Order: sequence, then C-alpha cells, then structure tokens
Amino acid sequence: MKKISHLFTFLLLYFLFHSCIKKEETEPLNQNEIIPIQVTQHSGKTFSTGNKLSKASVYPGGGVMIQAFYWDVPSGGTWWDTVAEKIPSWQQAGIESIWLPPATKGQNGAYSMGYDPTDYFDFGNYNQNGSVETRFGSKTELVTLITTAHNYGIQVFADIVLNHNSGGQSEYNYFTQSNTWTDFSQIASGKFKRSQYDFHPNDLHSNDSGSFGGFPDLCHDKTYVQDWLWNRSDGVGKYYRDVMKFDGWRFDYVKGFEPWVVKEWNSHIGGFSVGEYWDSNVNTLEWWANSANSSVFDFACYYKMHDAFDGNNLSLLKDDMMWKRNPFKAVTFVSNHDTNIIYNKMLAYAYILTHEGYPTIFYRDYEEWLDKNKMNNLIWIHNYKATGTTTILYADNDEYIARRNGYNGNPGLIVYLNNSNNWLERWVPTNWYSTQIKDFTGNSNWYPTTQSGGWVKIQAPPKSYTIWSVNQ
Repeated sequence: MKKISHLFTFLLLYFLFHSCIKKEETEPLNQNEIIPIQVTQHSGKTFSTGNKLSKASVYPGGGVMIQAFYWDVPSGGTWWDTVAEKIPSWQQAGIESIWLPPATKGQNGAYSMGYDPTDYFDFGNYNQNGSVETRFGSKTELVTLITTAHNYGIQVFADIVLNHNSGGQSEYNYFTQSNTWTDFSQIASGKFKRSQYDFHPNDLHSNDSGSFGGFPDLCHDKTYVQDWLWNRSDGVGKYYRDVMKFDGWRFDYVKGFEPWVVKEWNSHIGGFSVGEYWDSNVNTLEWWANSANSSVFDFACYYKMHDAFDGNNLSLLKDDMMWKRNPFKAVTFVSNHDTNIIYNKMLAYAYILTHEGYPTIFYRDYEEWLDKNKMNNLIWIHNYKATGTTTILYADNDEYIARRNGYNGNPGLIVYLNNSNNWLERWVPTNWYSTQIKDFTGNSNWYPTTQSGGWVKIQAPPKSYTIWSVNQ
C-alpha cells in the first residue's frame, strides 16, 4: 500500500510538472500586460512620392531616400561623380531616391555648400564667384548623375533655398537708408536679376516670417519673384524640372517664409516635396504640412528617438509624432548634415525603417559610420515587409514592440527593440494564426509557430532588435 501511495505521488508530481512546462511553452503568461494601441487609422496603403516611374512602385513597403551629401563634402568638383558611381549599388540595396545639396553657385563659389545662393541658373557652367564649377562639379557632371539615377529607376530631389540669397553687389537701399548687398543685376546667367525691391524691407512690407544669418531676405509677395520662381516657363522651378530633370524638392529653412510659397511652387511645378521646418512640436509640423501641401521632416520623431534610445526610456515612443498624425506627409530621419544627436543609431534606424512615413538614410551613416550589411538588411525589410497600419503592442524603459498590420496580401511585421543589457522575451498578439514566423534580421534563430489565437513568444538580443514576419 505504501509503494502504491509513493507511485501515486510520483505520478501526480510528474503530471503537474509537465503541465507547467507545457503551459509555459504554449500560453502567453503575461497576456494581461499587452494592451495594443492602434496608432494609425487609414486604408493601409504605402507612402508614395507620386512618381509612377519610381522604383518604389515595385516595393510593397515603399521606398527609402538617402541624403547624398554631408556638411563640407570634399571640394574640388568631384562630388557629383562620387555620387554617380554609387548609384548602381544604392539601387541594388533598395534605395529609390536621392536628395542632393543645393546645386547652383553660391557666394563662396567652389567652396560653397550651396546654402548661400547667388545665381539659380549657374550649375557650374559660368565663371563667377571665383570659379566655374561649384564645389560639387560641373553642370555636365550633374546632368550625368541625374541621368544615371533615372536609368536605375532612382528619383533625384533638389535642395531649394528660397528664403535668402548671397553674393550680390552693394547698392544704396532706399528702404534701409544704408548700403545693402542686394544688387544681383550682374549675375552671369542673366536670369532672375534681383534688386533691393525684391528683398525685405521694400515698398510692400518690412519682413516675412523670418530672415537667416543677415543674408538678403527674398520677398515672395513680389509678382516679379513669383514669376521667376514658379510662373515663367523658363523660371527656376520649371527649369529644374524640365531641363535639369529633378523629380522633387527639399525646401530649406521653411520657417523663414509662409507655407503658401511652397504650396504655390507645388501647384505650378509638381513633384515630391518636403520642408525643413525645424520644430519638435507635432502640431506645428502638421499645420505647416497641411498649409504647404507638402511632406515635412518629422523632427518630433527625431527628438523622441533621441530621448527614448539615448535616455533609456523606450516608452516615449508611444508619444505623438508627425508620422502618427499623417504618415503620408512625414519624412523620418536619424541624422542629417545639420544635426547628429542620436547615439544609438542602429535602434533608431530599426525604428524608422519598420514604421510608417518616408525614411531617410544619412550618407555618412550608410557609407562610413554604421554596418552597411545591417543597414541593407533594414532597407530590404522596409521595402518588402513594412506594410499596413501600425499598432504599438508594448513599451517600457527597455522594450518596445510594434506591429505593422499588413496590406494587400503582404503580412506585415513585428519589430522588437531591446535597449537593455540582456536578452528579452515576450508573448505578443499577431495577425498570423498557426503560422511559422522568423526573425528576418538573423539576430534570433527562433522559428516559432503562432497559436491558433495568434499569440507567439519572440525574443530580442541586448542593445539590438529583431523583426518578425511569416516565414515565406
């Protein structure tokens, strides 16, 4: 009888032990901790620049832009050639658009980064301001670059500086009662000559939204200025579009003038556009984007990523950002030629390349500072897996998990960001049922199968990320 009792006790303990093991393997023990937050509400369609000839049209997740320069790229007129040589490998990696620096002659001639424009029609083909070529090269080399990009299905976006000019001659200014550098009557191209009447202050008003660095501040209320910028068939916008063959525009320092200026440019010239409105207030970004009928750089997202990844508080990623307000007018980025404050860049790139909006990669991050294989992997994931609306599944100081809900037959993905020093695991709800999934980054070797209700356990390595989707 005693032996039977011991046997019964053994069998009971064995059964309870294996029941617990089975439960741990198959049931989401912390299911009550997951409260999904649906972030975006729309049809699920992909961000588009509107160019049907773009390579983005073949990517379910849309395209990726690269900022194809940095501050003080090598002078000597070789930069256009440098970029052109990289076009084939960029296209192979999945990059579908490039943003070039201001391409026309600035006050500093061969040393200018282009943000001090003198002659909007001198692309390195006139001898003025001390050189023929710009810092980046000649007009012929620029045309070759653009043609090469188009041959590979890549769009080219021009950086446009409309707020201010530089490099004019001194003239007596009736409105300031002093001499100002506002005489642009001697520019070499002979097109869009300007004088004190075309800048602030003038006979219309004393100022607009803002000036920059003491440069002559262009007045867009002048009919003459509007004609040369977007109305004339041989004006700046249509020359850039029809002769130089640019596909879109990045507008510099749009805080300096009213959003109707960009709206007018877009309505007359067309093409993709994005404005640099340097402000972390998402309400302000949304106001500008809607008023200008343009995309805007998502500085709200940029600063939140800095606080989240470098401040060890990933719960901040639940906060409001432009891509959550309107993913079709948000251009996300991790760094650019002006600012580079995010230290934990790979987590930040994993974030923007799995979330909505139009992600931008910085040249030096891609070509010099980060692991290019990992960057290419994230670009591929973005282009082929990052589809549909966004649901945040979990966020705390160390963890952030979000789901892209898929679109048009594409299953979407789940991204798991881990900012801790340890491997982490968590049960999450998916849109996939009784389906094997895998981590497309290769950071995990798990091949879990989702439960009949869609739940599954996933993991992420320390200070890294995993991105999961259907194993197909």
